[in-house]
Amino acid sequence: MGWKADRQVALAAAGLGLVGRELFARSREADLRGQVVLITGGSRGLGYLLARELSRQGCRLVICARDQLELERARADFERQGAEILALPCDVADREAVERLVAEATTRFGRIDILVNNAGIIQVGPLQSMTLGDFQAAMDVMYWGVVYPTLAVLPQMQARKSGRIVNITSIGGKVSVPHLVPYSCAKFAAVGFSEGLRAELARDGIAVTTIVPGLMRTGSHLNAYAKGQQEGEFVRFALAAWLPLVSMDAERAARQIVEATRRGQAERILSAPANLMARFQGLFPGATADLLGLINRLLLPSTDGAGTAGARGMEIEQRLQSPLFERVTGWGRSAARRFHEYPGPVGAAANGRTETTAR
Repeated sequence: MGWKADRQVALAAAGLGLVGRELFARSREADLRGQVVLITGGSRGLGYLLARELSRQGCRLVICARDQLELERARADFERQGAEILALPCDVADREAVERLVAEATTRFGRIDILVNNAGIIQVGPLQSMTLGDFQAAMDVMYWGVVYPTLAVLPQMQARKSGRIVNITSIGGKVSVPHLVPYSCAKFAAVGFSEGLRAELARDGIAVTTIVPGLMRTGSHLNAYAKGQQEGEFVRFALAAWLPLVSMDAERAARQIVEATRRGQAERILSAPANLMARFQGLFPGATADLLGLINRLLLPSTDGAGTAGARGMEIEQRLQSPLFERVTGWGRSAARRFHEYPGPVGAAANGRTETTAR
């Protein structure tokens, strides 16, 4: 009987510990009303949803993206919802452009309280189809595009001894996935930067939160860039991006990210599959790599004849002319329309530099 009593005591202590941690986290929640938030890649997809959710929390918005028409569409939408918003074109891979963005936003609102580094791109395809330019583009947007805005806002946050930095990374920054190698490399770098920032900036009163999403149903598969066997790559990615058991509702994800921002959490992994992958990788890194290798051999398109040419998802979808595919992925297109992913701009596709917030 003694071991049963000990187990009950241990379970009770663990339960009290979890309750205590939750109460402590709630006690540290920030009131976001009136705060100024800068969101990169904020014109569509997850960035658009985060801007909408933060606006509902009473934040004043600054959003940026590379396409002026997209920004205008998002700005008009937010203004109809009653948001106070500044929308500015900016390529986050351009350091000088980022510094101008931060300066203009600060001039308009007086400060930036929260930075959300969200802009991203995805190139889907086998390693043989990827060029050096693909790796450089991924790093430019998803690593340097996190570093540049962070370094630009840090001086004012450090001077005030307050601020929040939220880095939208990916499960691809915890587990490197076949046919997403440039993407995973950039996301691994972003995770390392984010975790190091939190450790160094805590003494300055700045909370850094690393968000690790899995696949989300934003409709952004239409803006992913497929290489190699383009149709096969796109179809598999599109199916994974909307399946309920594999992907996560994007609006729920946005709410969870805002909650983590309010609490100043160190990390939030979004979706059960992403949590499972991260934990399995931590315990069995070799087995994880071998399992992904098996998936690559059995389920992903072969590399036979894989060239370096690529195409945007929505272009491939039009090319498929498949009523079955259109029926199966109807929810994805519906999400794309609601979250400004579709139809979107058709330019700016060099080296896969089409912004997307699929994770």
